[in-house]
Amino acid sequence: MAPTPHLPTPSTGRLKRAAALGAASATLAARSLTVTDTQKVTLGVIAAYVVIIAILWNVPYVRWSLWPFKMLVIAFHEFGHALAAVLTGGKVKSISLDPNEGGVTHMLGGKAGITLPAGYLGSSLIGALLTFCGFDIVASKVASIVLGVCFLLTLWWARRDWLTIVTVLLAVGLIIACWFIAHAAALRFVVLFIGVMSSLYSVWDICDDLILRKVNSSDASVFAKRYGGSSQCWGVVWSIISLLFMAAGIVAGIAAFPQSWSDQENDSKKFIPTR
Repeated sequence: MAPTPHLPTPSTGRLKRAAALGAASATLAARSLTVTDTQKVTLGVIAAYVVIIAILWNVPYVRWSLWPFKMLVIAFHEFGHALAAVLTGGKVKSISLDPNEGGVTHMLGGKAGITLPAGYLGSSLIGALLTFCGFDIVASKVASIVLGVCFLLTLWWARRDWLTIVTVLLAVGLIIACWFIAHAAALRFVVLFIGVMSSLYSVWDICDDLILRKVNSSDASVFAKRYGGSSQCWGVVWSIISLLFMAAGIVAGIAAFPQSWSDQENDSKKFIPTR
């Protein structure tokens, strides 16, 4: 009588499959946490951006070199208010920017508990997403398209404010020009700079207005009057959230985009090629 072949029991098979999946997950996690040479350069660029922005922010006269980007980030801030108002049932009447680095969104309705922090946190979230996309050329192209849609909405809401219109059009011109430089390789660093600038501006703006100078006419002061606490307290909370957004964008970029420079360039040539 022929011997009966040994077959693994269902429980043994499940254990083996679970072990294989666990090993694959561990390998993927280890690979995701490994910083490639290309990502090391990107992280170095981010660090350099932080230092450069910090210096230009505080040195007299040369600080004006950041002014166009500050106005762009303020536009993100106001766009955050406007989008939150629309999503919570409100209506946006207009958006305007001020040459003295201010802005205002006139809106009716909406949920104040969401629209008030949406300016600071919205610009921080946009900054984190742009930082994430700045790790890859194709992702930067996608981000620039999304930014274009946001810019069109901002232009619609700010169609009577010349400064907002000029700021947005200059930003659009810069982004379009970068599409044609080395298969959009330059676009990646512009998107990365705008992302870092947006994230840092949100934190510094919160600290400067609410913690250091204790300005009373701010989003946080209105939020504190309606929902309790102090503007300084909410400033600290929103600053921490903004920094967490930025850190999450960097970590996600490392995990999602391990491709080398050459791989990114080849992928870019296949995604809406410019030359």
